[in-house]
Amino acid sequence: MFESLIEGPVAVIGDLHGQTQKLKAIREQLRALPDIKDRWIVFIGDLVDRGPDPAGGLEMLLGMMDEFPKVTAVSGNHDLAMSGAIDLIDTPDFANWKTRWVGHYDSETTFRSYEVAHGDLAGLAGLLPSRHAEVLVNLPWCVEHPEYLFVHAGLDPLMTYEMQIQILRDRDLTMTHPPWLCDKAFCDKGVPRDCPKTVVSGHVHFEDVQFRDRKILCDTTGGRGGDLSCVLLPEKKVLTSSGTENRSGQRSLAIAGGRGGLRQRQR
Repeated sequence: MFESLIEGPVAVIGDLHGQTQKLKAIREQLRALPDIKDRWIVFIGDLVDRGPDPAGGLEMLLGMMDEFPKVTAVSGNHDLAMSGAIDLIDTPDFANWKTRWVGHYDSETTFRSYEVAHGDLAGLAGLLPSRHAEVLVNLPWCVEHPEYLFVHAGLDPLMTYEMQIQILRDRDLTMTHPPWLCDKAFCDKGVPRDCPKTVVSGHVHFEDVQFRDRKILCDTTGGRGGDLSCVLLPEKKVLTSSGTENRSGQRSLAIAGGRGGLRQRQR
């Protein structure tokens, strides 16, 4: 369902968290790109929880997969938590996803979007559309590109790249808290010395997309507010869901056909 090996130009969308109106603004701008048929659209994870309409967000992802020729995504910790909590994936009992997701993942909006009482895991599992379940079950832990690695939280700088990439490819579901999906500390650390690519991740909220040494951090809402961002690569240009000026005073450049705008960032 999802490609994990891609090449060519990319548009990577930050943590969605059910923010459908913001995604609609990004989608309009993607439609206007002259090379959209050749460009991969990559969702960086955290499709569900926290934002207003997680069910609608999954439905929009599926709609974009039907509309655009190249769409893929990686799993975020919220997506993994939901999958484990409602038994879409086989995880060990000691992972305790049921308690963790209901109590600690801002999952109220996910239950509400499916019109299920918060904490009614059986009820949610019974009402979840099969295509939504298929999305959650099949999310890879990383997407590999000749120049970039897309992974929700990033890489551990103290482990070799080759060791980590194998774990990510295998999706080791016996782990209780896989750090590549869950560890916020990775955002402020470097990448492994043997890492041959730029690591593109979300997971930690920044007001603006961060371009760092061999790292790009693209979660600009945290599901709580601000513009949803979509980074065009290799151009290092940023589509935003509003088109307003950022704090550094850089102006947004209007794109025909969309509510939002295009912001150019410097290397």
